[in-house]
Amino acid sequence: MLLQTILSIILAVGPAVAPATPAIPAFELHDRLAGLVADRDITAGLIHVRNGTSEWSDAVGVRDLASRTPAAADGHFRIGSVTKTFAATVLLQLVDGKKLSLDDPIERHLPGVVPDGARITVRQVLQHTSGLHDYMSEPGHSTNRWRGDARFDDYTPHQLLKVAFTKGPDFDPPGASWRYSNTNYVVAGLLIEKLTGHPYGDEVTRRILRPLKLTHTSVPGHRPSLPRPHAHGYEPLSTAPPSIVDATKMDPSLDWAAGEMISTTRDLTTFVTALTSGGLTSQESLAEMRRTRDADPLFRYGLGLQQFTIPCAHRSESVWGHTGQLIGYLTFAVTDGKGKSLVVSLNPYEQDSPAAAVVSLAEATFCR
Repeated sequence: MLLQTILSIILAVGPAVAPATPAIPAFELHDRLAGLVADRDITAGLIHVRNGTSEWSDAVGVRDLASRTPAAADGHFRIGSVTKTFAATVLLQLVDGKKLSLDDPIERHLPGVVPDGARITVRQVLQHTSGLHDYMSEPGHSTNRWRGDARFDDYTPHQLLKVAFTKGPDFDPPGASWRYSNTNYVVAGLLIEKLTGHPYGDEVTRRILRPLKLTHTSVPGHRPSLPRPHAHGYEPLSTAPPSIVDATKMDPSLDWAAGEMISTTRDLTTFVTALTSGGLTSQESLAEMRRTRDADPLFRYGLGLQQFTIPCAHRSESVWGHTGQLIGYLTFAVTDGKGKSLVVSLNPYEQDSPAAAVVSLAEATFCR
Protein backbone atom coordinates (compact mmCIF):
# COMPACT_ATOMS: atom_id res chain seq x y z
CA MET A 1 0.00 0.00 0.00
CA LEU A 2 2.85 2.41 0.79
CA LEU A 3 4.42 1.85 -2.65
CA GLN A 4 1.05 2.41 -4.30
CA THR A 5 0.64 5.66 -2.38
CA ILE A 6 4.09 6.88 -3.39
CA LEU A 7 3.51 6.06 -7.03
CA SER A 8 0.15 7.83 -6.91
CA ILE A 9 1.80 10.96 -5.55
CA ILE A 10 4.44 10.92 -8.28
CA LEU A 11 1.84 10.46 -11.00
CA ALA A 12 -0.35 13.21 -9.57
CA VAL A 13 1.97 16.03 -10.56
CA GLY A 14 -0.47 18.47 -12.13
CA PRO A 15 -0.09 20.91 -15.00
CA ALA A 16 0.45 24.62 -14.50
CA VAL A 17 -2.77 26.61 -14.26
CA ALA A 18 -1.16 29.46 -16.21
CA PRO A 19 1.06 29.00 -19.24
CA ALA A 20 4.81 29.42 -19.06
CA THR A 21 6.23 32.70 -20.29
CA PRO A 22 9.73 33.69 -21.45
CA ALA A 23 10.08 35.77 -18.26
CA ILE A 24 9.50 32.79 -15.94
CA PRO A 25 11.46 29.49 -16.00
CA ALA A 26 8.28 27.46 -15.52
CA PHE A 27 9.56 24.08 -16.68
CA GLU A 28 12.64 24.26 -14.48
CA LEU A 29 10.60 25.29 -11.43
CA HIS A 30 8.03 22.57 -12.11
CA ASP A 31 10.72 19.90 -12.40
CA ARG A 32 12.37 21.00 -9.16
CA LEU A 33 9.09 20.77 -7.27
CA ALA A 34 8.19 17.46 -8.88
CA GLY A 35 11.57 16.12 -7.77
CA LEU A 36 10.65 16.83 -4.15
CA VAL A 37 7.51 14.76 -4.62
CA ALA A 38 9.43 11.91 -6.26
CA ASP A 39 11.95 11.91 -3.39
CA ARG A 40 9.12 11.77 -0.85
CA ASP A 41 10.17 15.08 0.68
CA ILE A 42 6.68 16.55 0.17
CA THR A 43 3.15 15.35 -0.47
CA ALA A 44 2.24 18.61 -2.22
CA GLY A 45 3.88 21.78 -3.41
CA LEU A 46 2.28 25.00 -4.64
CA ILE A 47 4.08 27.87 -6.35
CA HIS A 48 3.29 31.29 -7.80
CA VAL A 49 5.84 33.46 -9.62
CA ARG A 50 5.39 37.02 -10.83
CA ASN A 51 7.82 38.83 -13.11
CA GLY A 52 6.47 42.22 -14.08
CA THR A 53 3.16 41.58 -15.82
CA SER A 54 3.86 37.86 -16.28
CA GLU A 55 2.47 35.38 -13.74
CA TRP A 56 2.60 31.61 -13.44
CA SER A 57 1.11 29.16 -10.95
CA ASP A 58 1.64 25.44 -10.51
CA ALA A 59 0.89 22.55 -8.16
CA VAL A 60 2.48 19.15 -7.73
CA GLY A 61 1.58 16.17 -5.57
CA VAL A 62 -1.76 15.36 -3.96
CA ARG A 63 -4.26 17.04 -1.67
CA ASP A 64 -4.31 14.04 0.64
CA LEU A 65 -2.84 10.55 0.82
CA ALA A 66 -6.25 8.86 1.00
CA SER A 67 -8.02 10.18 -2.11
CA ARG A 68 -4.80 11.06 -3.99
CA THR A 69 -6.63 13.93 -5.68
CA PRO A 70 -4.09 16.18 -7.44
CA ALA A 71 -3.14 19.29 -5.50
CA ALA A 72 -4.66 22.56 -6.71
CA ALA A 73 -2.51 25.58 -7.55
CA ASP A 74 -5.14 27.86 -5.98
CA GLY A 75 -5.21 25.79 -2.80
CA HIS A 76 -5.29 27.32 0.68
CA PHE A 77 -2.57 26.68 3.26
CA ARG A 78 -1.48 27.80 6.71
CA ILE A 79 1.11 30.54 6.24
CA GLY A 80 2.58 30.35 9.75
CA SER A 81 4.92 33.19 10.57
CA VAL A 82 4.20 35.13 7.39
CA THR A 83 1.33 36.33 9.61
CA LYS A 84 3.97 38.41 11.42
CA THR A 85 4.49 40.54 8.32
CA PHE A 86 0.76 41.34 8.21
CA ALA A 87 0.77 42.32 11.90
CA ALA A 88 3.91 44.42 11.51
CA THR A 89 2.41 46.20 8.50
CA VAL A 90 -0.68 47.18 10.50
CA LEU A 91 1.50 48.55 13.32
CA LEU A 92 3.56 50.60 10.84
CA GLN A 93 0.30 51.99 9.44
CA LEU A 94 -0.55 53.03 12.99
CA VAL A 95 2.87 54.69 13.22
CA ASP A 96 2.00 56.56 10.02
CA GLY A 97 -1.26 57.60 11.69
CA LYS A 98 0.64 59.00 14.71
CA LYS A 99 -0.96 56.46 17.06
CA LEU A 100 2.44 55.43 18.37
CA SER A 101 6.16 55.64 17.70
CA LEU A 102 8.54 52.77 17.05
CA ASP A 103 10.65 53.88 19.99
CA ASP A 104 7.76 54.10 22.42
CA PRO A 105 8.12 51.79 25.42
CA ILE A 106 5.56 48.99 25.45
CA GLU A 107 4.50 50.07 28.95
CA ARG A 108 3.10 53.32 27.52
CA HIS A 109 0.46 51.47 25.51
CA LEU A 110 0.09 48.17 27.41
CA PRO A 111 0.65 49.14 31.06
CA GLY A 112 1.33 46.20 33.33
CA VAL A 113 1.20 43.61 30.50
CA VAL A 114 4.89 43.01 29.74
CA PRO A 115 7.51 42.61 32.50
CA ASP A 116 10.07 45.40 32.25
CA GLY A 117 7.91 46.94 29.52
CA ALA A 118 9.27 50.39 30.30
CA ARG A 119 12.61 49.31 28.80
CA ILE A 120 11.27 47.39 25.79
CA THR A 121 10.29 49.36 22.71
CA VAL A 122 7.83 48.69 19.91
CA ARG A 123 10.78 48.45 17.50
CA GLN A 124 12.45 45.77 19.63
CA VAL A 125 9.26 43.74 19.73
CA LEU A 126 8.87 43.83 15.94
CA GLN A 127 12.55 43.02 15.37
CA HIS A 128 12.87 40.21 17.93
CA THR A 129 15.41 42.13 19.98
CA SER A 130 13.21 42.49 23.07
CA GLY A 131 14.58 39.42 24.83
CA LEU A 132 11.05 38.18 25.62
CA HIS A 133 11.06 34.42 26.06
CA ASP A 134 9.31 32.42 23.33
CA TYR A 135 6.27 30.66 24.79
CA MET A 136 6.44 28.13 21.95
CA SER A 137 9.72 26.80 23.32
CA GLU A 138 7.84 25.48 26.33
CA PRO A 139 6.61 21.84 26.26
CA GLY A 140 3.20 21.43 24.66
CA HIS A 141 3.06 24.97 23.26
CA SER A 142 4.58 24.59 19.80
CA THR A 143 2.42 24.27 16.70
CA ASN A 144 5.44 22.78 14.92
CA ARG A 145 4.97 19.59 16.97
CA TRP A 146 2.27 16.94 17.03
CA ARG A 147 0.05 17.58 20.07
CA GLY A 148 -2.64 14.94 19.61
CA ASP A 149 -6.08 16.04 20.80
CA ALA A 150 -4.49 19.05 22.52
CA ARG A 151 -4.20 20.65 19.07
CA PHE A 152 -7.87 21.59 19.42
CA ASP A 153 -7.39 23.47 22.70
CA ASP A 154 -8.36 27.16 22.77
CA TYR A 155 -5.98 29.86 23.96
CA THR A 156 -6.20 33.56 24.65
CA PRO A 157 -3.29 35.93 24.00
CA HIS A 158 -2.89 36.58 27.71
CA GLN A 159 -2.63 32.85 28.38
CA LEU A 160 0.22 32.69 25.88
CA LEU A 161 1.99 35.60 27.56
CA LYS A 162 1.57 33.94 30.95
CA VAL A 163 3.46 30.91 29.64
CA ALA A 164 6.20 33.12 28.22
CA PHE A 165 6.63 35.19 31.34
CA THR A 166 7.11 32.22 33.65
CA LYS A 167 10.67 32.45 32.37
CA GLY A 168 12.88 35.50 32.54
CA PRO A 169 14.18 37.29 29.44
CA ASP A 170 16.47 35.42 27.08
CA PHE A 171 18.95 38.30 27.24
CA ASP A 172 19.30 41.65 28.99
CA PRO A 173 19.22 44.54 28.39
CA PRO A 174 16.60 44.69 25.63
CA GLY A 175 18.22 45.36 22.27
CA ALA A 176 21.49 43.67 23.23
CA SER A 177 20.93 40.67 21.00
CA TRP A 178 18.50 38.99 18.59
CA ARG A 179 16.39 35.91 19.20
CA TYR A 180 13.28 34.85 17.36
CA SER A 181 10.32 34.77 19.73
CA ASN A 182 6.66 34.34 18.89
CA THR A 183 5.87 36.15 22.14
CA ASN A 184 6.85 39.41 20.44
CA TYR A 185 4.02 39.15 17.96
CA VAL A 186 1.44 38.27 20.59
CA VAL A 187 2.45 41.61 22.12
CA ALA A 188 2.20 43.20 18.64
CA GLY A 189 -1.34 41.87 18.24
CA LEU A 190 -2.33 43.28 21.63
CA LEU A 191 -0.83 46.64 20.68
CA ILE A 192 -3.01 46.73 17.56
CA GLU A 193 -6.09 45.94 19.61
CA LYS A 194 -5.32 48.54 22.28
CA LEU A 195 -4.65 51.30 19.76
CA THR A 196 -7.61 50.60 17.48
CA GLY A 197 -10.20 49.17 19.85
CA HIS A 198 -10.76 46.28 17.41
CA PRO A 199 -9.56 42.68 17.16
CA TYR A 200 -6.21 42.56 15.39
CA GLY A 201 -7.67 40.24 12.73
CA ASP A 202 -10.36 42.78 11.91
CA GLU A 203 -7.70 45.44 11.42
CA VAL A 204 -5.67 43.13 9.15
CA THR A 205 -8.84 42.54 7.13
CA ARG A 206 -9.83 46.21 6.95
CA ARG A 207 -6.37 47.64 6.27
CA ILE A 208 -4.80 44.96 4.04
CA LEU A 209 -7.07 42.15 2.86
CA ARG A 210 -9.93 44.29 1.57
CA PRO A 211 -7.87 47.04 -0.10
CA LEU A 212 -5.73 44.44 -1.90
CA LYS A 213 -8.75 42.21 -2.64
CA LEU A 214 -7.10 39.24 -0.94
CA THR A 215 -10.33 37.26 -0.94
CA HIS A 216 -8.61 33.94 -0.28
CA THR A 217 -6.71 35.11 2.80
CA SER A 218 -8.23 34.79 6.26
CA VAL A 219 -7.62 35.13 9.98
CA PRO A 220 -9.22 31.92 11.31
CA GLY A 221 -9.32 32.65 15.04
CA HIS A 222 -10.45 29.36 16.62
CA ARG A 223 -11.66 27.69 13.40
CA PRO A 224 -9.79 24.37 13.03
CA SER A 225 -10.40 23.77 9.32
CA LEU A 226 -9.12 25.35 6.10
CA PRO A 227 -11.20 26.57 3.15
CA ARG A 228 -11.32 24.25 0.15
CA PRO A 229 -9.38 23.35 -1.83
CA HIS A 230 -6.37 22.66 0.36
CA ALA A 231 -3.60 20.11 0.67
CA HIS A 232 -3.44 18.21 3.93
CA GLY A 233 -0.52 18.69 6.27
CA TYR A 234 1.15 15.54 7.63
CA GLU A 235 3.66 14.80 10.37
CA PRO A 236 5.84 11.69 10.65
CA LEU A 237 5.92 10.10 14.10
CA SER A 238 8.83 8.17 15.58
CA THR A 239 6.79 5.08 16.28
CA ALA A 240 7.51 1.41 15.62
CA PRO A 241 6.75 0.95 12.82
CA PRO A 242 6.96 4.62 11.68
CA SER A 243 3.60 6.27 11.06
CA ILE A 244 2.29 9.50 9.60
CA VAL A 245 -0.55 11.53 11.14
CA ASP A 246 -2.83 14.07 9.47
CA ALA A 247 -2.21 17.38 11.23
CA THR A 248 -4.36 19.54 8.96
CA LYS A 249 -7.05 20.45 11.45
CA MET A 250 -6.07 22.38 14.56
CA ASP A 251 -7.19 25.33 16.63
CA PRO A 252 -4.70 28.03 15.50
CA SER A 253 -5.24 30.28 18.53
CA LEU A 254 -1.95 28.96 19.92
CA ASP A 255 -0.29 30.97 17.12
CA TRP A 256 -2.59 34.02 17.08
CA ALA A 257 -0.87 37.11 15.61
CA ALA A 258 2.42 35.20 15.45
CA GLY A 259 1.25 32.66 12.87
CA GLU A 260 -2.43 31.80 12.49
CA MET A 261 -3.36 33.10 9.03
CA ILE A 262 -4.39 31.14 5.92
CA SER A 263 -3.79 32.22 2.34
CA THR A 264 -2.92 31.17 -1.23
CA THR A 265 0.23 31.64 -3.28
CA ARG A 266 -1.39 34.26 -5.50
CA ASP A 267 -2.70 36.31 -2.57
CA LEU A 268 0.67 36.27 -0.81
CA THR A 269 2.38 37.36 -4.02
CA THR A 270 0.02 40.33 -4.20
CA PHE A 271 0.70 41.17 -0.54
CA VAL A 272 4.52 41.09 -0.58
CA THR A 273 4.57 42.97 -3.88
CA ALA A 274 2.26 45.71 -2.59
CA LEU A 275 4.16 46.03 0.70
CA THR A 276 7.65 46.35 -0.78
CA SER A 277 6.49 48.74 -3.49
CA GLY A 278 5.18 51.17 -0.87
CA GLY A 279 1.51 50.48 -1.40
CA LEU A 280 0.66 49.77 2.25
CA THR A 281 2.77 52.17 4.33
CA SER A 282 4.60 55.44 3.93
CA GLN A 283 8.07 55.28 2.40
CA GLU A 284 9.49 56.22 5.80
CA SER A 285 7.79 53.28 7.51
CA LEU A 286 8.79 50.90 4.73
CA ALA A 287 12.40 52.03 5.16
CA GLU A 288 12.14 51.24 8.88
CA MET A 289 10.76 47.78 8.12
CA ARG A 290 13.75 47.18 5.83
CA ARG A 291 16.36 48.33 8.36
CA THR A 292 17.80 44.95 9.26
CA ARG A 293 20.21 43.54 11.76
CA ASP A 294 22.18 40.31 11.97
CA ALA A 295 19.89 37.46 12.92
CA ASP A 296 20.18 33.94 11.55
CA PRO A 297 22.98 32.77 9.21
CA LEU A 298 20.35 32.46 6.48
CA PHE A 299 18.82 35.94 6.80
CA ARG A 300 18.83 39.40 8.37
CA TYR A 301 15.74 40.68 10.16
CA GLY A 302 13.95 44.01 9.95
CA LEU A 303 10.50 44.84 11.33
CA GLY A 304 8.42 41.83 10.36
CA LEU A 305 10.56 41.38 7.25
CA GLN A 306 13.38 38.95 6.55
CA GLN A 307 16.14 39.80 4.09
CA PHE A 308 17.63 36.84 2.23
CA THR A 309 20.65 36.86 -0.05
CA ILE A 310 20.21 34.65 -3.11
CA PRO A 311 23.59 33.44 -4.48
CA CYS A 312 23.56 34.00 -8.24
CA ALA A 313 26.43 33.05 -10.55
CA HIS A 314 28.30 36.37 -10.68
CA ARG A 315 26.38 38.40 -8.13
CA SER A 316 23.99 38.14 -5.21
CA GLU A 317 20.36 39.23 -5.05
CA SER A 318 18.54 40.49 -1.96
CA VAL A 319 14.93 39.46 -1.56
CA TRP A 320 12.44 40.50 1.09
CA GLY A 321 9.55 38.73 2.75
CA HIS A 322 9.04 36.06 5.38
CA THR A 323 9.03 32.32 5.88
CA GLY A 324 6.44 30.35 7.79
CA GLN A 325 6.52 26.95 9.44
CA LEU A 326 3.57 25.29 11.12
CA ILE A 327 3.07 21.55 11.46
CA GLY A 328 2.34 20.14 8.00
CA TYR A 329 3.02 23.42 6.17
CA LEU A 330 6.10 25.38 5.06
CA THR A 331 5.82 28.78 3.36
CA PHE A 332 8.35 31.00 1.59
CA ALA A 333 7.05 34.38 0.36
CA VAL A 334 9.59 36.85 -1.05
CA THR A 335 10.12 39.59 -3.62
CA ASP A 336 13.10 41.50 -4.93
CA GLY A 337 11.08 44.73 -4.85
CA LYS A 338 11.83 45.22 -8.55
CA GLY A 339 9.03 43.20 -10.10
CA LYS A 340 9.91 39.59 -9.31
CA SER A 341 8.12 37.64 -6.58
CA LEU A 342 8.12 34.00 -5.48
CA VAL A 343 5.70 32.27 -3.13
CA VAL A 344 6.03 28.56 -2.35
CA SER A 345 3.95 26.34 -0.06
CA LEU A 346 5.26 22.87 0.77
CA ASN A 347 3.63 20.02 2.68
CA PRO A 348 6.44 17.89 4.17
CA TYR A 349 6.10 14.12 3.88
CA GLU A 350 8.73 11.85 5.40
CA GLN A 351 11.03 14.71 6.41
CA ASP A 352 11.21 18.49 6.39
CA SER A 353 11.93 19.76 2.91
CA PRO A 354 15.62 20.69 2.65
CA ALA A 355 16.44 24.40 2.66
CA ALA A 356 18.59 23.79 -0.41
CA ALA A 357 15.44 22.94 -2.39
CA VAL A 358 13.86 26.30 -1.60
CA VAL A 359 17.12 28.09 -2.41
CA SER A 360 17.21 26.37 -5.81
CA LEU A 361 13.68 27.63 -6.57
CA ALA A 362 14.74 31.15 -5.57
CA GLU A 363 17.87 30.97 -7.71
CA ALA A 364 15.84 29.91 -10.75
CA THR A 365 13.40 32.78 -10.15
CA PHE A 366 15.66 35.69 -9.21
CA CYS A 367 19.03 34.97 -10.86
CA ARG A 368 17.90 35.35 -14.47
